[in-house]
Amino acid sequence: MGIIEELSSLDINDIGSWTRRVKLVMAGLLCLLICALGYYFVIKDQILELESVEKKEPQLKNTFLEKKALAINLDAYKQQMVEAEETFGVLLKQLPNESEIPDLLIDMTQVGLSRGLQFEQIKPGATIEKDFYAEKLVNIKANGEYHQIASFISDIAALPRIINVDNFKLTRGKEGSNNLSLSAVTKTYHYLEDSYIDTPNGQANQ
Repeated sequence: MGIIEELSSLDINDIGSWTRRVKLVMAGLLCLLICALGYYFVIKDQILELESVEKKEPQLKNTFLEKKALAINLDAYKQQMVEAEETFGVLLKQLPNESEIPDLLIDMTQVGLSRGLQFEQIKPGATIEKDFYAEKLVNIKANGEYHQIASFISDIAALPRIINVDNFKLTRGKEGSNNLSLSAVTKTYHYLEDSYIDTPNGQANQ
């Protein structure tokens, strides 16, 4: 009797009467069913999860390499931070506080007079507040020869405080005169004392 005939004549209620060959076939089919169900309910989800993780692997490797590089260069980065803070502290000291602005105007006036300029006006203008500092505008009108004006601009640029010359304008004086009229707005800066203070080590903290 063939296996097909044996299977078609099986008595489900009398498994003991099945032939050995039929039992092996049914056991094989049962194993296949268990494997199929296991794949569908367990292995399939794990495969999908594995594929998802594999897709993330390059990104994770890059993140790891970046963090590894940071860890290797951590001491160098710390040193750079220290140097940056020291540089910032030096730059901050070049910003006068608000109480020093009048002295700065006196310095600018003395520099101009030493070069032979005749001032018509040198007075504070508007104050424009930024993040932790303010721009202080100073309006200047003066008369002098070209080389005197050029030397004056060079001298105020060499002052220990930061001063920028803006809206620079020269006009000719009276006919036959070598004098020029200077009109300019200088920008100096002072830090906002409510935002930044000097620490004992000379650095600035917010």
